[in-house]
Parts: sequence; C-alpha cells; structure tokens
Amino acid sequence: MHKWDARDYRQSSGAQLKWGRELIAGLCLKGREHVLDIGCGDGKVTAEIAACVPAGSATGIDSSPEMIATANETFPPDKYPNLRFMVMDALKLNFSGVFDIAFSNAVLHWVKDHRSVLKGVYRSLKSPGKILFQMGGRGNVTEIMNIMLSLIKQPRWNSYFIDFQVPYHFYGTEEYEKWLPEAGFTARRVELIPKDMAQPGREGLASWLRTTWHPFFHRVPPDRQQEFLDQALDSYLNDYPTDAAGLVHVAVVRLEVEAEKL
Repeated sequence: MHKWDARDYRQSSGAQLKWGRELIAGLCLKGREHVLDIGCGDGKVTAEIAACVPAGSATGIDSSPEMIATANETFPPDKYPNLRFMVMDALKLNFSGVFDIAFSNAVLHWVKDHRSVLKGVYRSLKSPGKILFQMGGRGNVTEIMNIMLSLIKQPRWNSYFIDFQVPYHFYGTEEYEKWLPEAGFTARRVELIPKDMAQPGREGLASWLRTTWHPFFHRVPPDRQQEFLDQALDSYLNDYPTDAAGLVHVAVVRLEVEAEKL
C-alpha cells in the first residue's frame, strides 16, 4: 500500500474538491439519503455531502489510515453527527443494503479490479440505489505520464525502478459498459470528459506531483527526491509553461459513471 501525506494532499487537491462539488450537485440530494463515499481521502468532500443530507448520513471509507486520521481530526463526530469515517479497502466493502447512493471522486483509478469494487457496491446499496463515480479515464494526464516514464528509464534513475509497476488504471467507457450489467447495475451514463486542471505555478505543480505521484517518488532515496522532482518539473514546464496568470495547466480526462441498482 502506498503511504499518503494527508497534509500535502489537502494543500494540492483543489481540483479534486472542485470536481467533487460538481458531482455532489449532480446527485440532486433531497436531504434524507445515506451516502457512501469510496476513497474519501481527507474527508472534505464527504463533509460537504453530509451537509446536504441533514436527515441522512455520509460515510467515508479509505484504505489510508493517515487520511482517515486526518478526516476524523478535521471533522470530529461530536460536531458532525451524521458523518463518519472508516479505514476500509474499496475491494473489501462489508456493508449490506445500507446506502442509497455510492459516490466516488478522483479515486478509483488507483484500483485495478473494478469488477470486485462494483460487486461490493451492489451489496452495499439498498434497492433501488444508485452510483455516481468520477475517476481518471483513458488518456488521463498523458503528458505527465510520458515524462515520468521517460525519467525512470534514464541511467541516473532506472536502478530505483526495477520491477516498478505504474499504479494507475485509466479505463474507458467500453469496460464500464460491460462491467456494470455484470454486477447487476443498469447504466445511465458512462462518459469520458476532458478537463483542464490548473495549478498555481511551479510550486503548485510540485505539490500535486509529490502527492498524487508519490509511488514514483517513494522509489527514490529521500536525499534525491527533490532532484527527481525538479527534473520532472523542468521537463513539463519547458513544454507547457505557466500562463499570463501564473497558472500551470494539465490536460486530464475524467471517466464519469452513473448507474442504478433497480
């Protein structure tokens, strides 16, 4: 399991928060729903869901103990009575008919076996119930990925990446259009959506790279990680410099999935 830096994530996840709020708006919540947030991270999106369901509840699960500790510290149960957080793997959901909605934002591209996730989600949902997922999809962060893969092949770095496997799984619509009915869901919308992710200059891009590309950085000795980061930043900014407002833009592709358990 990759270890997350929850504080670094909080500072560099503005885009994920924006996308999460867009997804929440799409849920059209009435206020009584019980919602499961799969891969809740530091809990800020789950807390916004909880605020939308005062007569319901929001449960955030994440496989990272560090993230769940941060979520519980930031949103203590005595102040947020309809909000809870649990350490749990998305592949090992152990709920049965508890939730009206399963929600996930910017997480499931870390998981290879989506069939097992969907089976667990199906068990976790009431009938009727629905899912709304967004994750990195096919073609996501291609430019950054090419730079990182090029770096780890260089003589100065390749010895640290023997047997390294890229941990991201960017699926397309055709996979989900097959997996949803296999798991018992009726697909309502499966769509790849290009988006622009803007980071505040070199430092913003650096924070995002350290956080969401940490499996690469953790393979490099601590005293060389800054060198590795600087080389990645220089390569990207040489081709995609900051704009007039000082922002760095990264082309991303999101896979959005809406489906129902009828």
